[in-house]
Amino acid sequence: MTRRRFRELLAGEELITAPGVFDGVSASLVARTGFAAAYLTGAGVAAAAFGLPDIGLVSQTEMVERVRMVAGVLGDVPLIADADTGYGAPLNVVRTVREYERAGVAGLHLEDQAFPKRCGHLPDKELVSVEDFLAVLGAALDARVDPDLVIIARTDARGPLGLDAAIERANRYAEAGADLIFVEAPRSEDELVRIAREVSAPLLVNLVTGGLTPNLPAERLAELGYRVAIHPFATLGPATGAMIDTLAGMRGIDPAPLRPSGPREFFELVGLREWAEIGERHLGART
Repeated sequence: MTRRRFRELLAGEELITAPGVFDGVSASLVARTGFAAAYLTGAGVAAAAFGLPDIGLVSQTEMVERVRMVAGVLGDVPLIADADTGYGAPLNVVRTVREYERAGVAGLHLEDQAFPKRCGHLPDKELVSVEDFLAVLGAALDARVDPDLVIIARTDARGPLGLDAAIERANRYAEAGADLIFVEAPRSEDELVRIAREVSAPLLVNLVTGGLTPNLPAERLAELGYRVAIHPFATLGPATGAMIDTLAGMRGIDPAPLRPSGPREFFELVGLREWAEIGERHLGART
């Protein structure tokens, strides 16, 4: 099974590189090019499947449907999936884990942001308390049926609270039983080094094109001790650029103003500004 395979990879010494997938074509290409794992990007699914920015607008059932399809396309290639905040209270998290597991994931990550969450490389993130997230994590660990399912705890504390708080939270989540720890958006190689040195758990790093975290070579990340590197925009970014160039060429216009330089500009292509305005109009909803 892919979950056992993923566990075996985690027990090895090589860095597991997991390109982002978001549809059947990207999943098929990742499998055909021989990658050891793939990463179902929530941001990619929001944008590519629904034309939405990554601000918590996609539901659990919509993500599970995409998980099931992508896992089927990948076959024997283990799939790591974004499960956002778990889509509700600990009771909802139990259902989320069960549905993701039935859909075929090898691992999933849950984060300590308040709902509705935001892309980890956007500003103005809000967090839940450590105690609240430990309840979510405990529910997730109890909910899995297959003990080989990898539960990944993600902390977004680096942005709003600083690196010290992020490391403290990471170690609390590791002590609670998370299989992998994901400290989102470190901002330098020094910060990556410090996380690897001070977090007592296997580590996942998120390398977002144009994002806050430096894209270190796989060899360097492995040397530091990271076990998994996810690349959410590895397929969607170039595909978007190619579509922009093709469509601009057909219209005879300059594609440069449309090309995103980072996550915010990418999400502007699928309505981030418009959704922010809607949020401001309705009860101060966070976008």
